[in-house]
Amino acid sequence: MTRHWRFIPLALFVALVGAMVWRLATPPDTQVASQLTGQRVPVFNLPAAVPGKRGLSSRDLTGGAGPRLVNIFASWCVPCATEAGVLAELKRRGVKIDGIAIRDREEDLQAFLARHGDPFDRIGADDQSEVQIALGSSGVPESFIVDRAGVIRAQHIGPIAAADIPAILTQVEAAR
Repeated sequence: MTRHWRFIPLALFVALVGAMVWRLATPPDTQVASQLTGQRVPVFNLPAAVPGKRGLSSRDLTGGAGPRLVNIFASWCVPCATEAGVLAELKRRGVKIDGIAIRDREEDLQAFLARHGDPFDRIGADDQSEVQIALGSSGVPESFIVDRAGVIRAQHIGPIAAADIPAILTQVEAAR
């Protein structure tokens, strides 16, 4: 009987390690939501990311500009390329869209916009991801709906898909 008692600590250790590995492999929530939803956008002023487009500042998102979708993207982001067609459709349906290009080069952005389309009214260059972090964004692509007072009303983590268009349009309408 005493031989079996020796294996109890080993069994408990294996069970504990197994539980920890399982929890690490399947976290309860992998998305990090912004804590700024319902608050004003932080103050920022980004230079133009490409020639012929204005940069983006927090002032552009306030003062009656109407609800705007602010899309955080990059030319090196594969999901951003798949999202580009959906953004073009949202623009066609009247959604005003501004972009924040994260850690990107002008020539790469120009090639990306030429290849995938350009739904943006303005594109600001966030070379150090400072505005991205200030917004509470955890990656690219990510989008925020900002009302005319400059308050973040909704956040969409990941690429916007065609199936998301009705929800985005509803959120934009609610932000009016």
